[in-house]
Amino acid sequence: QVQLVESGGRLVQAGGSVRLSCAAPSSTLSDYAAAWFRQASGKEREFVAAISRSGGRTVQPDAMKGRFTISRDNAKNTVYLQMNSLKPEDTAIYYCAARFLTADVVATVYDYWGQGTQVTVSS
Repeated sequence: QVQLVESGGRLVQAGGSVRLSCAAPSSTLSDYAAAWFRQASGKEREFVAAISRSGGRTVQPDAMKGRFTISRDNAKNTVYLQMNSLKPEDTAIYYCAARFLTADVVATVYDYWGQGTQVTVSS
């Protein structure tokens, strides 16, 4: 079992930046590919970014490229999501997910999920 703990969500003004963290206190996160998803109120969960176990490969939807960056520090057992130039439509709960094999864009293949962290972007 892998416990994932997200942090860093907050209220921010449009145009601002937020960095989310996803830690795995009791596991070796480098054994797992990881991803970020988000879910806005009343909408389906949306893929944001994924990263391979080594961090050498990342995957993002085109709409997320340029503003959002996923990274990881395996020495710290942590995955990050740097979000810049935030817009009100980025308001959502952001979830970290992990799976033992390769990174993927589909939420259902991920085995482990954090509890989510709220990001609210005011206009």
